[in-house]
Amino acid sequence: MLIPEPLRKGDRIAIVSLSNGILGEPYCAHTLKAGTDRLRSFGLEPVFMENTLKGSEYLLAHPEARAADLKAAFLDDSINGIITAIGGIETFRTFPYLMEDVEFISAVKSHPKLFLGFSDTTHNHFMLRRLGLQTYYGQAFMCDIAELSGDMLPYSKAQFESCFAPYHGRKITPSEIWYDDRTDFSPAALGTMPVSHREEHGYELLQGSPVFEGELLGGCIDSMGEMLLAGNMERLGDLILPYCGLVPGLADDFRKQSEIVCRYNIFPGAEEWRGKIFFAETSEVAPTPDVLRLYLEAFMAEGIFANVNGIIVGKPINEKYYEEYKQVWREVVNDESLPILYNVNFGHAAPRAILPYGAMARADAEKQEIVLL
Repeated sequence: MLIPEPLRKGDRIAIVSLSNGILGEPYCAHTLKAGTDRLRSFGLEPVFMENTLKGSEYLLAHPEARAADLKAAFLDDSINGIITAIGGIETFRTFPYLMEDVEFISAVKSHPKLFLGFSDTTHNHFMLRRLGLQTYYGQAFMCDIAELSGDMLPYSKAQFESCFAPYHGRKITPSEIWYDDRTDFSPAALGTMPVSHREEHGYELLQGSPVFEGELLGGCIDSMGEMLLAGNMERLGDLILPYCGLVPGLADDFRKQSEIVCRYNIFPGAEEWRGKIFFAETSEVAPTPDVLRLYLEAFMAEGIFANVNGIIVGKPINEKYYEEYKQVWREVVNDESLPILYNVNFGHAAPRAILPYGAMARADAEKQEIVLL
């Protein structure tokens, strides 16, 4: 696996809109400025790629433009890191423009760079893993760097700062505070903190040994589940059809998703999960327990649970379905010997840790830590 260099002060960082183009909308100008200023406060220089700020409508209609920005970022030797603007539900449409582009594939292998994002970016992480690059799951420009309160949330900030050094030996521990998802992202929210809560649970061991090790592999449950089930719209209807009603033609795109993912061998095969720690977290949609069950059953059928050494599950956003999700995990995994560590601070619930794909990790429920070995 190609290991990118840590960030350094003075680095130029590409910002790419690979899913949703909202960062370029006029009503996000204050977010754009906040994130730009924040990166510069770290000694980094943001580089907004040619199409990054062209807006939602344009980027939805032009996946080739999104793909071109990622390719350009890897080809540019002056750029040392890449951060996604935000997630969404559209990045799989960039695969044909990237996975059939010899120049792009060569650039990834010849110019490895730190790549950071979460949510729908799970697709990009799996694609880049297929090309041999280690990437980082956990934060995005709009959601974390451009936090509206005036600075990054303290736990998230410390995690981002960890990207300036090799991750070996770093410990990920529970945040003492967790935050509600914001509902107001307007300029009026500038300088305000999201509603916060004292952490009452810490890392919860649902079953199995309190200590387990393996290489990290996983992502957003919704994104991974859609990769496997998008060809069956009836089973995914409760989650996907609301999106389809908002974006004309998106239902047809989702019917293509499984075919595209399979064509380029994006999703890891059963043997690739052997000995891994499967990390998984639910999106801001907060899928119902029944939809979560569909996803986990798809993972079971794919051979994930039969091969992994353990599972770490992200804190549900706003702690919605907190207890219900625990029950679904136990029932679908149906193997009391497989460790499941629950309520870990990564994914959609703030604050967010950063998990390096392919890093060997040791999870210890008793010590309340995940150590990157």
